[in-house]
Amino acid sequence: MSRAYEISRNHGIDLLRWPALRGEVDAAVTTRQGGVSSGAYRSLNLALLVGDDPVAVAENRRRAAAAFGADLGDLVLADQVHGGAVALVPAAWRGRGTTGPHDAVPGVDALVTLEPGVVLTILVADCVPVVLVDPDAGVLACVHAGWRGTVARVLERCVEVMVSHGARPGCLRAGIGPAVSAAGYPVGEEVAAAVRRSLPRIAPSVLAPAGDGRWTLDLWEATRRCLLGCGLDPGHVHLADAPTGDGRFYSDRRARPCGRFGLLARLAT
Repeated sequence: MSRAYEISRNHGIDLLRWPALRGEVDAAVTTRQGGVSSGAYRSLNLALLVGDDPVAVAENRRRAAAAFGADLGDLVLADQVHGGAVALVPAAWRGRGTTGPHDAVPGVDALVTLEPGVVLTILVADCVPVVLVDPDAGVLACVHAGWRGTVARVLERCVEVMVSHGARPGCLRAGIGPAVSAAGYPVGEEVAAAVRRSLPRIAPSVLAPAGDGRWTLDLWEATRRCLLGCGLDPGHVHLADAPTGDGRFYSDRRARPCGRFGLLARLAT
């Protein structure tokens, strides 16, 4: 598994990318830098439902899209309900969820597309953003994988949908984005029990005692192992091990209220 990532600036916006995925997929993760939001949301908050000024969020989204080399109307956002559902995104859905939450793709935490012009967009602030692509088959996905989505097997369901549209697990490339570190993610017994029930094979590798009946949960490792369990080649899984809450990325566990950063991805042309 590659752990390399790079951050570069475009149009005043810092974007994190996976060098190993260059040429395979056009994918980037925004940071906190380069927007117009103020206070707890400073500065490039991309979420509408966290209490920020909607006018500022609209400008932030426009800036992020431009830095990515897209128009705001190219993006598609999901409702993100911390579940395991997946939606196939046609070209006609471009622009959904961009100007308000009312038309985001409802009830899903993973988006799959076969359309080169669609920019799939996932918003996070501790959960794991994941991009998956089979460049030969032309199948792309973006996944929001928090602990609830992970135990709901959202990653596995997403790969199943991709395979049903021509992708091959051994040909899939994955980029795992910034998220909460294991050390920064103590959870209670109820979360640990849910991980053990849903993911019994990997639970011993992603849970560690933290004392006082609590556990630390390594979401990065859980994501990696779920992907490998789907048949991905370990050499095709690339981790950007930049922790949230370090000043570059929003962290809901560090500060509330807070904004959200985004994963944007489209098929390479």
